[in-house]
Amino acid sequence: MGSARGEFLVIGGGIGGLTATLALARRGRRVTVLEREAEFGEIGAGIQIGPNASRVLDGLGVLDDVTRDAFFPGRLVLRDAVTGAPITALATGEAFVERFGYRYFVTHRADLHRAVLQACRATGLVELLPGKHVTEVEPRQPGAVVRCADGTEYRTEALVAADGLYSLTRSVLLPGGPPVDHGYVAYRGTVPVAELTARAGLPEPDAMVIWAGPGLHLVQYPVRRGELCNQVATFDTLSYPARTDDLGEQLDHVFERTCAEVRRAVALVDRSRRWTMVDRPPVTGWSQGHLTLLGDAAHPMVQYLAQGGCQAIEDAVVLADSVTEHPGDTEAAFKAYEATRSPRTARVQTTARTWGEILHVGGVGALLRGALLAGRAEDDFDPVDWLYGYDPRKELR
Repeated sequence: MGSARGEFLVIGGGIGGLTATLALARRGRRVTVLEREAEFGEIGAGIQIGPNASRVLDGLGVLDDVTRDAFFPGRLVLRDAVTGAPITALATGEAFVERFGYRYFVTHRADLHRAVLQACRATGLVELLPGKHVTEVEPRQPGAVVRCADGTEYRTEALVAADGLYSLTRSVLLPGGPPVDHGYVAYRGTVPVAELTARAGLPEPDAMVIWAGPGLHLVQYPVRRGELCNQVATFDTLSYPARTDDLGEQLDHVFERTCAEVRRAVALVDRSRRWTMVDRPPVTGWSQGHLTLLGDAAHPMVQYLAQGGCQAIEDAVVLADSVTEHPGDTEAAFKAYEATRSPRTARVQTTARTWGEILHVGGVGALLRGALLAGRAEDDFDPVDWLYGYDPRKELR
């Protein structure tokens, strides 16, 4: 049996796991990270980062590197996918920065991951071990033993599991079945902005746009300095059951009643893979003894608030601060971390579900949604103050 070189062992080298690693290292802790894949990297295309996560990245000293190739939309816009008409918008310029301290930005997930990974390496306190598929987590007093598919074992006195939606560590700590499948699926991918503009049009090139329709929506926003546009086409398979095994044909069928801009944009969406939209209801108990969960392992959420990654980033700094506040007492630190984070993440989880329902209404519901939002000012930030105004660095209790 080997021992993790660091005081902390982190399972999962994604954005959440590495941000937690960096936060711990910034506070002088040694950390070993086990990553399942053969290389440290990030799957997916775009990610949206609100001020609540930007202030964490800034505090960790990586915000400039993360945003080097990012795109800063001037507005977040909601449009009707059927008529094409605008519904409401949130201005994200000077008044937004004055209110929250940071711009809203969108970037490629790989760019964010790379910046945090490089910062971890630069600390000299982090051991990064790829190709470590964890197959068993055995709680011990104190700590845990972690076994990998290649036969290696690691003993640690402090285990942080950032191993995602299907976390093995979660299954050890918490009862419960599989995640909740809401019936929605998403197709994601990037397309050159020039191609999108030529073939489909881009009515608001300076905005992050959500086209909302009955049981479906399309998200569009530029990444990589505005050279690429990330597109996410989502729909309810219960409302639009498959008529064919051809995924591309099914996607086109679902969006055939939307406006021309949406139809032409969806035609450019990558059909090679689709993601099932699942989450879990909020729970407590994800910190037990010297083991704790982080990010999707603790509180997976549907995508409609674009906060999954942001909440993992918030987790990271609260975890590190809690460890600092409870020197030599990992169990107390982990309990304080969960006590601080669980009310916050539970609210984001449940609000994300509600926002999904608002996005996907049709008929009279869509008319009422439009009427309620029609008079809303773009610089009315009160509805999002709880989300973007949150500073996890000040929340530890």
